[in-house]
This record gives sequence, structure tokens and C-alpha cells, in this order.
Amino acid sequence: MEAGVTHADFTIERRFKASPACVFAAWAKAEARAAWFVGSEGWTQLVREFDFREGGRERVVGRKGSGTVSDFRAAYVEIEPDRRIVFTYEMVLDDARISVSLATIELWPDGTGTLMKLTEQGAYLVAYDPQGDDNGSRMRGTQALLDNLARYVDR
Repeated sequence: MEAGVTHADFTIERRFKASPACVFAAWAKAEARAAWFVGSEGWTQLVREFDFREGGRERVVGRKGSGTVSDFRAAYVEIEPDRRIVFTYEMVLDDARISVSLATIELWPDGTGTLMKLTEQGAYLVAYDPQGDDNGSRMRGTQALLDNLARYVDR
């Protein structure tokens, strides 16, 4: 018998030196997004499509050093400039859809910088983490992307 869907969520709060407008722009502008929304070392981009607007879509396909192909397919649901981004996305590994998620990015002024809260609610369709912690694996991957974002906006 095949295992059912696993549901889980996580929230990550990060502080940036940059203003909410700058952090928002890093999510919203194609060149900025391409500078930080990338795979880990050894990852090669194969496809990048970006249409940042309500109803717009984003797709990033890349090959990991292991040869596995990851395919991020997002749809933007709500965008409030400098304040909030809500999108859904599916992750596909080697043509197998492994998850579907709802992600919410919230931005608040924090002194001269920004407090960002990212909340993700995931439906994990296929177990993919060797340690059996798909949600933890996704959270660690998201934290790595936010490290990239911090290096980009706080330089």
C-alpha cells in the first residue's frame, strides 16, 4: 500500500539590514531574483522564467551536482508591494512531483532594516529525504536560499 500525503508547515523569521522596499525588490525583480534564488554548489540552471504579478508564474529548473533535475513551478496569488507575497508552488524532482506548497512572505520595517516572516504549508506527496524528514529538508533548503538573499540585500 502506498503512503499517504504528509502535511507540515514551518515559519522562518529573518532580519535584514536592508529596507522592506529593497527586500521586496529582491523577490520581485528578475535580475535580483536570479542572483540569489539558485541551487547549492554544483547546481546548473537549465530554465528560468519569471512573471512577477498576481496570476503570474515562475519556473526554475536546474541540475544538481548529483545529476538530479529539480523543477520549481510557482504561481503568484497575492502581491502587496513592500509588504506581502503569497504564492503556491510545486517541486518536481526528475519528473516526479514531490510536493505542493503555499508560501507567504511578510515584511515589516525593523528600525532601519526589515523583519521578514516566511511561512510555508506543504503537502509532501512523495518521500524524498533519506532521513525521512521532508519538511525539515525543505526548511533547511529555504534557510539556505534566505542566506543567499541576506548576502544579496545586505551587501
